[in-house]
Amino acid sequence: MHSEELDQPVEAVKAKRVGRRLWQYAMKYKVSFIVALLMLTISVAAELTAPFIAKAIIDQHILGIEQPYYETKTDSKYNVAYEGHTYKRVDRFEPGETRGEGVHIIQVGTSFYLTNEVVPNPTGTRKYKDGILTITLRDQAWQGEARLLPLKEMLIFYEPEVNGIIKWLGIYLLMLGISIVMSFGKILGLQSAANKVIRKLRGDIYAHVQRLPIPYFDNLPAGKVVSRITNDTEAVKDLFVAVLSNFTSGIITIVGIYTALFILDAKLALMSLILIPILIAWIVLYRKYATKFNTIIRSRLSSINAIINESIQGMAVIRAFRREKETMEEFEKLNEDYLTYSNKMLSLNSLTSHNLVTVLRNLSFAAVLWYFGGASLSGSGMITLGVLYAFTDLLSRIFQPITGMVNQLAKLDQSIVSAGRAFELMDEQGEELHEGSMPRYKGHVEFDNVSFAYKGGDYVLKNINFEAKPGETVALVGHTGSGKSSIMNLLFRFYDPQLGEVRIDGKRIADLPKQWLRQHMGIVLQDPYLFTGTIASNVSLGDPRISREKIEASLNAVGADRVLKQLPNGIDEPVIEKGSTLSAGQRQLISFARALAFEPAILILDEATANIDTETEALIQDALDVLKRGRTTFIIAHRLSTIRSADKILVLHRGEIVEQGTHDELMALEGRYFRMYQLQLGGQAKDTEQAADQVDAEDQELESEAQSHPDMNQKLSAASITAT
Repeated sequence: MHSEELDQPVEAVKAKRVGRRLWQYAMKYKVSFIVALLMLTISVAAELTAPFIAKAIIDQHILGIEQPYYETKTDSKYNVAYEGHTYKRVDRFEPGETRGEGVHIIQVGTSFYLTNEVVPNPTGTRKYKDGILTITLRDQAWQGEARLLPLKEMLIFYEPEVNGIIKWLGIYLLMLGISIVMSFGKILGLQSAANKVIRKLRGDIYAHVQRLPIPYFDNLPAGKVVSRITNDTEAVKDLFVAVLSNFTSGIITIVGIYTALFILDAKLALMSLILIPILIAWIVLYRKYATKFNTIIRSRLSSINAIINESIQGMAVIRAFRREKETMEEFEKLNEDYLTYSNKMLSLNSLTSHNLVTVLRNLSFAAVLWYFGGASLSGSGMITLGVLYAFTDLLSRIFQPITGMVNQLAKLDQSIVSAGRAFELMDEQGEELHEGSMPRYKGHVEFDNVSFAYKGGDYVLKNINFEAKPGETVALVGHTGSGKSSIMNLLFRFYDPQLGEVRIDGKRIADLPKQWLRQHMGIVLQDPYLFTGTIASNVSLGDPRISREKIEASLNAVGADRVLKQLPNGIDEPVIEKGSTLSAGQRQLISFARALAFEPAILILDEATANIDTETEALIQDALDVLKRGRTTFIIAHRLSTIRSADKILVLHRGEIVEQGTHDELMALEGRYFRMYQLQLGGQAKDTEQAADQVDAEDQELESEAQSHPDMNQKLSAASITAT
């Protein structure tokens, strides 16, 4: 459900619930997250030392040369030898150390001048003319003799500063190294923790899907389930990696920057706080429109992917019916809509994440330079040039994390929505899992006055009564919607009947754990499902109890060795794309061997020979005696010629058993089964015509009813692994 479709209070409540559940998952790996965030904090702190180091170099070593120098007789690494005198800067004298005559270096423009006396207050407007230096501050002026200090002589006074500058540069490189190492650790830690969270979340979702009852899948296509397990959990990963990293580092960086700003100059920091409400308003406004646009963009992109997938799957149909133009027009309409909203999103980003940041940054710099910078550069300011540099550096850094946070808002919204979809699936009521197993039952099946409806009171099975003794073969025949597959669904306990009960060996199957019950059941479908792997792995399904010898014996028993022997790798032949490289007959023989290898007590054959050629059908018919031996077999069949040897045939019509007996008994009745058999085998023309008219009329009555019932073929296909 898209965010714009929800009422805001409901959306907020859902977001909070999702946030709490994500927090619970994160807490499972809290050590990794805490270590990563601690490394992030250290990285930010180390990075923010750069402006302070620059301030120290500027104020203490570059501009510090303007402090007074006094003669000294004490040896020190800070001493300056100039014109036969030894000088030391005033801030480097020890307490009580004797000072001699003083000199002062004053900068005017880009030149430096040396006075033979200490200037009382060097701040103010400076002028030099005809050997006289004048410094004016408000209504007071100081004048004194001064001479130009050549660059060569200037470097003499800078010599003691070289070691200090090198020391600060060394500290800077050390902090840079710490920042790099901590950043690497932060990224590695967050990625590792996020991957663990997603592995746990994805595993929990997949495990829960295994416990969901079959009716749940009636209303949710398999593609959507797959999307929630893969795409939605991957989007949640972005929340822990990109969003969490950017927001956490952004908040830590902003707090660190403002802390540093207050350390540098409280008045400047207070002035810069005006950025916070502006940026908060910006984020709220941006998210309002960005969420709307991104939701539509994702919706259109999903539709584009769907039509591309559908077109590729149905390319033969499209070309056969010459629908290329119409398909292209439909695609172009979606593509154009996607382009429209993508351009709207680009316009929003252009107005905010780039232009707005630049404007705010430039206005901030202009205000700082106008209010404080001019005075500092002229020598009459209230802050030093080093403070001004550090402040502007820090101020420029504050916009980078904010931009990063805003750029993650779309991912934040998508992650919350995706997590909500994943948790919605996990909140569905699942079936209880039971560990262990039960002994192989004999397979005595009884349906005692069973009535069943998929929904409401629309019963698709009514008063079903029959018995299948161990080793018997029971065939179910009837038209579409007559209830054949529904009986098998009740036997597998995909559903439970509303009335009556189903028993196996005298025990109500409703009292048996479903996993235990299905352990001794096998199924062969009309369109068997093969997994990517080899023929051998498709027979054993990876069960370690089934040896290679048993695989080969099962394949030989159903005659598959004669059909598969021409394959280059034999039973190790690769199987890809649901077995698309194998013929229908080969796939069916493999599914027969699979059922035989698992030795079920109850075997269901759902139109198992419908898609088989005559030669292969002969092989399968020969193998059926082997396959059915020692187990109760149910056959769902439309080709009545394949069930003539069944011990019992149940003829279903509108959910009721209207006839039952052996083939000969039913033919002798000359009822519904007789008419169906005559129609298929093309008996006397008159009989055939009458049978066809009656069957067609009944088919038309059942058509609408059948459409309202779920397609159980898919359910049995999905359950074939579980059953075996």
